[in-house]
Amino acid sequence: MTPRILFACLLLFPAWAQAQYDGPAVEACRAYAKKEFAGETQVKDVVFDRDAALTIERYTKKVGSQFVSSVLQGNGATLRGRGPAAELSFICLLADEKRPVFFQWLGRQNAPAAAQCRRGDAKSPRPCLEYLLQVAEMDLGQLYALRFQEARERDSKGSGEAAVLAYRKSNDAWRLYREVECARHRDLAPAGMSADDYQLACTVDLTRRRALDMR
Repeated sequence: MTPRILFACLLLFPAWAQAQYDGPAVEACRAYAKKEFAGETQVKDVVFDRDAALTIERYTKKVGSQFVSSVLQGNGATLRGRGPAAELSFICLLADEKRPVFFQWLGRQNAPAAAQCRRGDAKSPRPCLEYLLQVAEMDLGQLYALRFQEARERDSKGSGEAAVLAYRKSNDAWRLYREVECARHRDLAPAGMSADDYQLACTVDLTRRRALDMR
């Protein structure tokens, strides 16, 4: 049975139980994932976040011809020689807690920029955060242009500029919110990270979130 079919079949069945987990399946799945990048020189390492999202679901059923005892899920990243880490979520199917049989990375849209830029051995997260903000602002700018054009088209069917004015007011209000909310985050900076960098990370996160809202 191919991995795609195995994964699709698994989704048809409910899991039995879920709990926070820190057992041998974590390293077993991480080692399995690292094998996927064995021939890629750009990927230096694969890391899993040991947080509340790292959970295991007891399954104890066959998926097609493959017996699956449990499903490990969580967040992680691939570390590269240059540039920010690629933040992802994952799902790992296991025959037992030391024998993975399938691993799949999944897209993760809510990865915090602070964690992303503090991974690996970077001396300072500032260049990484500045790069992420540039990318996020470019993405948001393209969406703004699209939504602005839509507002103008709505106004062209009427007799005023109500849609454009409402759109601009919404954008101005959001930028003010981002400014004051991220200024508040300065006092919440974790150990080892400057208040300026943590404020910048907040700006990246809120800009990304705004882009998702605008899609």
